[in-house]
Amino acid sequence: MSIASGLRGRLTGRRLPRRLTQLYTGLALYGVSSALLVRGGLGLEPWGVLHQGLAERTGLTIGVVSIVVGAVVLLLWIPIRQRPGLGTVSNVFAVGLAMDGTLALVPAAHGLAARIALLVLGIVLNGVATGLYIAARFGPGPRDGLMTGLHRLTGRSIRLVRTAIEVAVVATGFLLGGSVGVGTVLYALTIGPLAQFFLRRFAVPEDDRRSTLVASATPGQAILRP
Repeated sequence: MSIASGLRGRLTGRRLPRRLTQLYTGLALYGVSSALLVRGGLGLEPWGVLHQGLAERTGLTIGVVSIVVGAVVLLLWIPIRQRPGLGTVSNVFAVGLAMDGTLALVPAAHGLAARIALLVLGIVLNGVATGLYIAARFGPGPRDGLMTGLHRLTGRSIRLVRTAIEVAVVATGFLLGGSVGVGTVLYALTIGPLAQFFLRRFAVPEDDRRSTLVASATPGQAILRP
C-alpha cells in the first residue's frame, strides 16, 4: 500500500468530523497546557525544557522552537522508516502556534499558590489533550514516532527508549537554560495515568477494520506508559 492510498483510507469514514475535531482540539490544548507550565515557572515537561533552553539561546519564541524541533525530529523518521500521518504533520505546527498564542495572552504567575494552580492545570490539561489527539487515530506526534521507531529498530523496550531520549532531552535543555523543577518530576509521574484515563474517555469507535491503519497500539504506549 502506498503512503498516498493509506492517507486516503485514513481520511474516510462516518466519524471523520469527530476525529478531526478531536485531533485539532487536542493539539491546540497541548500547546495551551505547555504554555501554562511555562507561566507557572515550576518546571516543564521534558521536551519543553529543551524548547525553552533553545529559545533562551536563539532568541526565538518557544513556540517557534517547538515547530523547528518537531520538523527536525520528523526528518529523523526517514532513516528509521517511520511513516507520518495527518496528526504527525499537524502536531509540528499546531502545538507551537497554540503555545505562542497562549503565552501572549496569559501573564506570568505571581505567588506560589498561583504558580501551583497553573502547574496542576497545565498537567491535567496536557493529559486531556494527549487523550484527545491520540484517540483521534491520525498517527503519533514526531517525538513519539521517534521513540517507537527506535524501539522497533533496536529491539529495546518502549520504556527504555523513551527514558533514554527524555533524559537526554532534559539534560540538554537544562544545560541550555531550560526550567527543570518539581513540575518536571510531577509531570513525569502523572502524565501516563492521566493520558490513559482520557484516552479511554475520548476513544472513537472504528468504522471498520481498515481504519486501524491510522495508528497502532505502539504509538499510544510511547506516551501513555511512564
